[in-house]
This record gives sequence, structure tokens and C-alpha cells, in this order.
Amino acid sequence: MNTPRDKKLGVLFLILVISIAGYYFYQQSPQVTEKGVLSVEGEPGFTAGETGFEDGSKISGTPGEPKEPQIMKVDVKGEVKTPGVFVAKHGDRVIDVIAQAGNFTGKADKDQVNLAQLVEDQMVIYVPEIGEAPGSSAASMQAKISGSAANGGSAGVKVNINTAEAAELETLSGIGPSKSSAIIEYREKNGPFQKIEDLKNITGIGDKTFEKLMDSISVK
Repeated sequence: MNTPRDKKLGVLFLILVISIAGYYFYQQSPQVTEKGVLSVEGEPGFTAGETGFEDGSKISGTPGEPKEPQIMKVDVKGEVKTPGVFVAKHGDRVIDVIAQAGNFTGKADKDQVNLAQLVEDQMVIYVPEIGEAPGSSAASMQAKISGSAANGGSAGVKVNINTAEAAELETLSGIGPSKSSAIIEYREKNGPFQKIEDLKNITGIGDKTFEKLMDSISVK
């Protein structure tokens, strides 16, 4: 038969067991820190500042500096087999773009071209003919390019094939010293070109060459 003393001891023992169980459960459950971020015992909690967020929405950090363009376009003119505009990669050199243009013609004066030069976007590579005065056409072409850049990039100015001198004509894609001479000779014998399509009357200027020129030339 249980006495009152035995009942009290039983109640105290039960309370002790419940207290121990509750404490153990409390220690194993996630805890809420002052910053309102859950943490588990043994694992550090993180605050907004430590995670790189501001007010829980913005990511810290500054944008990187602009990168150089990886793809560039280069205009190759003069004594190459296939003059025109070619795509180059960052780090390519003049010799790489010349290869894309089919390499030099038999008339090309390679000594006037720096094959090791790094190419740049919107660069013009001019390959002169053997016997051509050093820097004559190239200097005229470079002056024209520099002038266009200084005027805000007005590279859309067309070459008047009725009034242009040889050096200016040779700034056009596919037109070298021999073709520029033929254009001037045609003007002298037949008078001014009436329309740009008349340029195809000149030997060596076919449909493909004309397509490259049509947006860059005018007759007035």
C-alpha cells in the first residue's frame, strides 16, 4: 500500500523526467538569433551583412570593367586575292587577316606591310603594289580614315568616281593601282560615269567587286 510520501516521490520523479526530456528537446531544436536568422547548435548563424545582402534583397559588389571586344572586323584592300571585310579575333595579327583574304597577289609589295602588327576593330589594311611610292595611297587612305573619326565617325561619306584621284579610289575595297588607273582612263576617254553601274564597264570589275563598292561610291 502506497503512502502519501511514496506518492510525492513518484510525482517528483515524473516531473524530473519530463524536465530532462524537455531540456534535451530544446537543445536539439533550431534556435532563433537576435537578427532573426535560424541557427542549429554547432553551426554558425549568418546575418544580412555577412551574406552580402542589404535589406535581404540587394547583392553587394561592383560591376567589372568593360572587356575588350573579342570579335573585330577588319577591311583589307589593295594587292590581296580577295579584298573585303573580314572577322578577326582579339590577338590576331595582320598576317592572319591577310591569310583570310586569300594571301598576297603576285604584285604585292610585302615589305611595306607590318605582318606582325596586332589588328584592331575597324582597322584598314592596305597592301600596295610593287613599285608604288611608299606611303602614297596608304597615307591618303589613313588621312581619310582619321578625318572621318574626328568628324564623329562619318565613315559613310561616298567616293565620287567622277572626281576622285587614284589615291582616293584605292581606298575602296578591291581597287588597287591598276584598277584606279583604268577608272581614270575610262573617264578621260568616255566622259563622266552616268551611273555607278557603269563602273562594271571597266575590265576586272565584275558583279562581285561591284557589290562590295556600290554602297561606297557615287557619281555626283
